[in-house]
Amino acid sequence: MTTTELPVIAAVDGSSHSREALDWAAREAARRGLPLVIVHARTPNRRIGQETQRREAEELLTHSVRRVSGIAPDLHPTTLAPLDFPSAALTTLSGDASLVVVGSRGLGGFRSLMLGSNSLAIASMAKCPVVVIHGGPSDGDEGEGETAEAFPDIVAGVAADESSEAVLEFAFATTASRPGARLRIVHGWTMFSSMLSGGPVFDRDAAAGAAARTLAEVTAGWREKYPQVEVVKEPVAGSASRTLVTASATAALTVIGRRKGGESLGLGLSPVAQTTLTHALGPVAVVPC
Repeated sequence: MTTTELPVIAAVDGSSHSREALDWAAREAARRGLPLVIVHARTPNRRIGQETQRREAEELLTHSVRRVSGIAPDLHPTTLAPLDFPSAALTTLSGDASLVVVGSRGLGGFRSLMLGSNSLAIASMAKCPVVVIHGGPSDGDEGEGETAEAFPDIVAGVAADESSEAVLEFAFATTASRPGARLRIVHGWTMFSSMLSGGPVFDRDAAAGAAARTLAEVTAGWREKYPQVEVVKEPVAGSASRTLVTASATAALTVIGRRKGGESLGLGLSPVAQTTLTHALGPVAVVPC
């Protein structure tokens, strides 16, 4: 199976956030022409028998498949119910997936938290891009995916180095699959970041010009590869995390990167990535770089 055929994985647990993640994953799989796999991890629990867990998982997955049929009738999803902790199960499965989609919080989490521990762990450790879906109605709402995306554009947050390559590849491919969408490539800069990168230190206009040139250099060549994609470059004066959180309010998806290699030390997400993921006002894709 090639990377273009690897499935989209949707994680479900019965919460409103996971239902919204399932809806998003179904639409994205249909757009990209990819298979959909619906996964419910059965967390080991001595107080609940495995037979009970299997029955509950089967009911949830059956309902999820029925929900998908109302969103994307041509999709024929498969289901999995591994006996494992959600973050461990989905991280393992991500090695054979094109995308993993999770809700920002699941059942049993503290409602005051903007981002659940499982979502954060999966975004930090997965081997493929992870989309975290924020928001959603109350847990009692069983609406069958009627919410449409209010904004069509994709936002990509880029840094002034080679780590932006994977972010741009994912962002361009995602935008290309959405007719009418634009790709907004955002680069937040401050005088401090300009100094750290060896740019102007005291001249704000010069720093702004340097940021614009950096953005042009980072994105060079991508228009030729994806000529059908309309691109808007946005060098913005401000911290990268604040710039991306603000941009996420008017985006169908905000795409950010995380550096590979630090997962075992708990270093999968940079402060900018974690802040953006936690406070974003819409779906966020975290791409291993």
